[in-house]
Amino acid sequence: MTSTATIADLSTAREVARQLRVDSVRASTSAGSGHPTSSMSAADLLAVLVTRHLRYDWDNPKNDANDHLIFSKGHASPLLYSVFKAAGVVSDTELMTGYRRFGQRLEGHPTPVLPWVDVATGSLGQGLPDGVGIALAGRYLDEVPYRVWVLCGDSEMAEGSMWEALDKAAYYRLSNLVAIVDVNRLGQSGPTELQWDLDAYARRAESFGARVLIVDGHDVDAIDEAYKSATDRTDDRPTVILARTLKGRGFSEVENLEGWHGKPFKADMAERAIRELGGESDLVVRGPRPPDEQPASRPAPRELPELPRWEIGEKVATRRAYGDALTALGGGHPRIVALDGEVGNSTYSEEFAKAFGDRFFEMYIAEQQMVAAAVGLSVRRYVPFASTFAAFLSRAYDFIRMASISRADIRLVGSHAGVEIGADGPSQMALEDLAMMRAVQGSTVLYPSDAVSAAALVRAMVELDGVSYMRTTRGAYPVLYDQGEDFPVGGSKVLRSGPDDAVTLVGAGVTVHQCLAAADQLAADGIRARVIDLYSVKPIDTATLHDAVAATDGRIVVVEDHHPEGGLGSAVADALLAAGAPTLRFTHLAVRDLPGSGSTAEQLAAEGIDADHIAGAARALTS
Repeated sequence: MTSTATIADLSTAREVARQLRVDSVRASTSAGSGHPTSSMSAADLLAVLVTRHLRYDWDNPKNDANDHLIFSKGHASPLLYSVFKAAGVVSDTELMTGYRRFGQRLEGHPTPVLPWVDVATGSLGQGLPDGVGIALAGRYLDEVPYRVWVLCGDSEMAEGSMWEALDKAAYYRLSNLVAIVDVNRLGQSGPTELQWDLDAYARRAESFGARVLIVDGHDVDAIDEAYKSATDRTDDRPTVILARTLKGRGFSEVENLEGWHGKPFKADMAERAIRELGGESDLVVRGPRPPDEQPASRPAPRELPELPRWEIGEKVATRRAYGDALTALGGGHPRIVALDGEVGNSTYSEEFAKAFGDRFFEMYIAEQQMVAAAVGLSVRRYVPFASTFAAFLSRAYDFIRMASISRADIRLVGSHAGVEIGADGPSQMALEDLAMMRAVQGSTVLYPSDAVSAAALVRAMVELDGVSYMRTTRGAYPVLYDQGEDFPVGGSKVLRSGPDDAVTLVGAGVTVHQCLAAADQLAADGIRARVIDLYSVKPIDTATLHDAVAATDGRIVVVEDHHPEGGLGSAVADALLAAGAPTLRFTHLAVRDLPGSGSTAEQLAAEGIDADHIAGAARALTS
């Protein structure tokens, strides 16, 4: 291994720290908003890191050997952007005129619109969990000795997700992960829970399996020694550096005082701060370059293999089809990885784990960390599928929302959805998941009704950008489609239709089968029903829906195993209204009561979403 390192001396690091503080003040004052004091506390930590330890090719941020720098305390963006100026990749003009301005890339909190930013942060408690995913890729997949450096705030150490991250980092022996905690004692509304009790932080971090180093966060020599120790690869534990700092360090009018969180200085105050800090400067200093070592060679994806085969009428759960399809695809696509929340024998991700154990990561009952790890793996251009019970994804919703802001390509699969699951009761029934996933910017939401469509949609998800979600069903239902049937994202399937159709029945997943049974009942009464399998909830097949309501004189029944708000019915109504559908007689059947326990048949009947109720709603529309 060779390295063309340029390591500044400590006196230069001190000058860079001073410049970072000054520029954090200047940028936030110019914008009229921002967090200068939270940036000033961590300036020494970042100056030593970027001048002496962060191995990074600033001219080639896509270099696979680069270290990764994540600001988990994303509100300290003035500091991060000042680092970018010190590295020579952001100009002083951009820093002063582009920070927090409309249409500019130096946003209030960092996002990957900047090529040196891996993930969006700002919702606290997420940068370190994302870092775990990047570190997993480095240790187990890329096999490149890059390091993942994460600047954390002490306030966010109250988030459970930070401790989930440390737990999984220790479990997976991520010695390539370094969490730097800026313990400046002051949060937004007052002192933090532990203030400067670094021993308490240390006991907690050590109990989770981390190696802990305690330093004075303004002692450049001590910081340098801590970073050297953190990169000692003879210890297979993640490292947590607890740095005691002062908020607003270097400006006596605000240093270690309450009431200055998130408040830029007025122009006259900023002038005094800059003067006290030693004045403006334009140092450009780059630290060591990454080693000339590329990721482990993984074969390029081949033409994806054939999917598993099922016969029409064969009863198969779509959750099982997901596991079988993912395993088949994994054999031809070496960048597919899978994660699960310790329910792999229910989601059937265990099939992938058995076949490709080196590409499967068990996150146990830590859904936030599961989603974050998927985001981190996507940073390294892997194709992550993360699965658990659909209801439990609600715990991780903020991580899913932030994944979209991170421009991450992740694939989520939620099983055991709706009242269909039966006797387990409402705590296990996802009845909100379609709504929450539809609301995510740029998301794709899929809900297959049989094994063939489920497998085809898993295949489609491999190529999807952004956050995609597939809802799967617990029970086994008959296969409806021939092998090889095409299921384009944004499409639908018309399962029954004719020139005399009087009403349109729309379902997805389990309710497709109920719609078909209802159509049979209606046919016995001489009422023809058009049946649509709306397997793509977002994007939605507006054209097919529009044609159907036009053919059935506006009569449509939409039935879903989901609460009425934001799910299938809302998606259909939104699409038809946007398309300017003519006369519309719309009946929406959904789960409107609080379910209890019971059989699947009892649950569907009780909520009015079984075949009998669908047929009754259709008769009412046609009478």
